[in-house]
Amino acid sequence: MKKLILLPLIVLAFALNVHAQNTPHVLFIGIDGWAAKGIRDADPADIPNFTYLMQHGSWTLEKRSVMPSASSINWTSMVCGLPTEMHGFDKWNSVRGTIPPVVDNGRGIPPTIFTILREQRPDAVSGCLYDWDIIGSITDSLAMDFHRYVHSFTDKEVLVPMEEYTAIATDYIKENKPDLFFLYYGIQDEAGHVKGWYGEEYMACQKWLDKCIGQIIEALKEAGLWEDTVIVMTADHGGINRGHGGFTIEEMEIPFIVFGKGIRENHHIDEPVIQYDTAATIAYLLGLEIPTYWRGKPITQVLCKCK
Repeated sequence: MKKLILLPLIVLAFALNVHAQNTPHVLFIGIDGWAAKGIRDADPADIPNFTYLMQHGSWTLEKRSVMPSASSINWTSMVCGLPTEMHGFDKWNSVRGTIPPVVDNGRGIPPTIFTILREQRPDAVSGCLYDWDIIGSITDSLAMDFHRYVHSFTDKEVLVPMEEYTAIATDYIKENKPDLFFLYYGIQDEAGHVKGWYGEEYMACQKWLDKCIGQIIEALKEAGLWEDTVIVMTADHGGINRGHGGFTIEEMEIPFIVFGKGIRENHHIDEPVIQYDTAATIAYLLGLEIPTYWRGKPITQVLCKCK
């Protein structure tokens, strides 16, 4: 009888060990204000890196924001797997919810993907680079090994060129090889607010960011992580005219691109994707147990079915 019980336990332990060994690094790239229409309207030759990741990964341009289409609300949903009414954030620039979250991580916000990673894999290395200071509060920076805010732009000028800003991230990636790293760009949203969504300056900014993604790709290759990383790239909202926060498709439809180890190539995701599915998908990729109170679900159709 003991042998009959022991054998399944050995098999289970072996399977878990194999899964842990095969868990990829995850690079989460978030571009504020990056609309699906911006990709649809672009010449693929102007955005070769975005195009490459889509052609060789899985993607949809129909991912939706939660309501309303404002930044704090949507980034919170993205990292904590919850809709607005459960995480409690309902203001544009809020760092705490108007009402308490349904589950508190002990620091006044819901447990995020970084909280869960620290709890379940305490030896995992995680970090975040952001140029909007609120991101540090939303993501639970105290659960990370590295977090840094860089004031990179104002509504009148760029203070730190995006190439230099990106270099901070690439240096960290090459030196630390994080299991989970969140790289946030706020400049696309700024281009929309100052110059208008989908105009010449907005599209030029998207082209500029595409070059920065090229820097990231080269850094992953130099670090020896290219074959062992999944890139998850998305946004909080789109925009219309010089604003967002409403309920139009232009404001609420955003790209969602997943590329890398074990991910299907040139695959259009044909199921609905909502903001809070982001955290669940990243958790699944990292081999984490998804909290039962999260409302997001992993988008498993992006996984390669071949052996």
